[in-house]
Amino acid sequence: MARKLKTYQTSLGFFDLAIAAPSMKAALEAWGADSNLFHQGFAKESEDPEVISATMAAPGVVLKRPVGSSGTYKEQAELPTHLANEGRATKAKHKSNDHEPQEHSKRPSDPKLERKAALGFKKEEQRRERERARDDAARQKERERRQHAVAKAQKALDAARRGYERNATDLKAQIEFLERKSQIEEDRWEKEKARLEATLQKARE
Repeated sequence: MARKLKTYQTSLGFFDLAIAAPSMKAALEAWGADSNLFHQGFAKESEDPEVISATMAAPGVVLKRPVGSSGTYKEQAELPTHLANEGRATKAKHKSNDHEPQEHSKRPSDPKLERKAALGFKKEEQRRERERARDDAARQKERERRQHAVAKAQKALDAARRGYERNATDLKAQIEFLERKSQIEEDRWEKEKARLEATLQKARE
């Protein structure tokens, strides 16, 4: 059975956010929050009829408006202007709200609309899951591509190193052979030179 949805609000970055979700946990997941904003006092359940109507018309969709403004929540919102002034106004408004409880009339319950909204949230949640699955698959594919490229480069490097080591070994063997040959030739020459010098000396006598 589909769970009844509630409207939750918070502020993240340049935007106020609102969503119709079955629980605070579902709202936090949809917002992409990495901490419990409700426990920290940065999020709340909304009782504003206009906000509730907007979120119930698009259950499960994160709606936005410029932070600190009182405009309509939309799926695509423009960045706020005059952030400094709006920030001061927002702080003053929040400070004032701490002492003046909001007087929103609760929306009358409509089981049919609530069921429709709950089903809409489920549909949006499934869409987000598919999107996350596609993103995960794309990241996995990119990781595999990088791993394949790294393995290919490593294989080429290993092959080149083996070729170098073979060539270096061959060259070392050739150098040692030439050094031995050179030493033999030098020894032969020394003996022949001594013999020829002796012959020359004898001829001079």
